[in-house]
Amino acid sequence: MPRPFTPKVVTANALLEGDVVYLKADDGWTRRIEEAELIEDEAIADIRLLDAQRRGSEVVGAYLADAKAGPNGPEPVHFREAFRTRGPSNYNHGKQEGA
Repeated sequence: MPRPFTPKVVTANALLEGDVVYLKADDGWTRRIEEAELIEDEAIADIRLLDAQRRGSEVVGAYLADAKAGPNGPEPVHFREAFRTRGPSNYNHGKQEGA
């Protein structure tokens, strides 16, 4: 018996800056997971991922990441994805610089 589908977000890295980005419902990219499209249908998730993978002039390494609905939008489920939302860990720049 197959496992139930876990909601997902499409994530990748911006081609020029390398920042973690998330696909929004309007097909734009955002650096905030809370603004990402939370996909609750497996077939739609597969289609959205294929679309993101075709956008090689914008992003690299697109994949589906498990997520859950939170009070302000999607939230990561796994440690790796939570870590990616905080930006690079080597020194304060990008998202970390403003904190």
